[in-house]
Amino acid sequence: MINKQITDKHKMFILLILCIVMTALFIGYGLTADNYQYFLSRRIPKVLAMIIAGLAIGMASFCFQTITNNRILTPSIMGFDSLYLLIQVLVVSLFGGLSMMMTNAVINFSISVILMMAFSFILFLLYFRYSARNIISLLLLGVIFGQLFQNGSSFLTMLMDPDEFANVQANMFASFNNIHVELVYWTLPVLILVTVWLFNIHRTLDVYLLDQDNATSLGVDIQRTTRSVLLLSSVLIAISTALIGPIMFFGLLITNLTREWLKTYQHKYLLTVCGLMSVATLLTGQWIIEKAFGFETTLSVVINFVGGIYFLFLLLRSKVV
Repeated sequence: MINKQITDKHKMFILLILCIVMTALFIGYGLTADNYQYFLSRRIPKVLAMIIAGLAIGMASFCFQTITNNRILTPSIMGFDSLYLLIQVLVVSLFGGLSMMMTNAVINFSISVILMMAFSFILFLLYFRYSARNIISLLLLGVIFGQLFQNGSSFLTMLMDPDEFANVQANMFASFNNIHVELVYWTLPVLILVTVWLFNIHRTLDVYLLDQDNATSLGVDIQRTTRSVLLLSSVLIAISTALIGPIMFFGLLITNLTREWLKTYQHKYLLTVCGLMSVATLLTGQWIIEKAFGFETTLSVVINFVGGIYFLFLLLRSKVV
């Protein structure tokens, strides 16, 4: 066990060094005494947004897979991404694209987080009150609601004025070049609070790997812990989607790579490595897209393509449950 923990620490150290190197490369490449003020004002928020979004997606997806005991599920299956987009469409439809709720990134983000947490809370209340506490029932509800939100967004955008649709379109696809600077610094404290909370319950998440019956016999409050983790996951997904937009298969790809790379059950290592791997992937991938491909494609397209193939690979391996 000691050797395994040392190996895991070495792997975390390697990922940390990679993140630091890519961050320094992103910020410092091409800086001169004449242009550093302009480039730093644009690069620092962009890099921070990728770091915050990467950590949020990694931790949310990994914790979600832990409580559902399923390697193929991510918060996207619960409809969180679709709900966020629906909220943006509703705000534009009801108040207009130039309203304060749309132009002010902080107000828009606050509304999105509150509504997403309210949806999660109502969904969990219905689930724990009327179902047999089977997590599959909860996931089916999430699939149904996610499809409902997606169809609602599509319907409203069809009725929307083209000028108003342009205000929504920026939030419908992942982008690393249109970052709300003030939102980056507002979401950072939220991410820190959620991270501290998740690491405080990392031992409880370790017990979850024994399945729910054994966890209950060991004194874990399944209902409370499941609700808390999924509520926190909704906040993390809201953070990542607000900063860079939805990336469907990124969480699936990162969490499974983390499980393959680390052979440990301890979430203090798994969550750390998953977050660092997510950040390293975003920074390295975006650097390659910008410098090697000259923006001829987008990182989200590459991630969804690779993640979709890996999704099929997991299905063929029959490791979805």
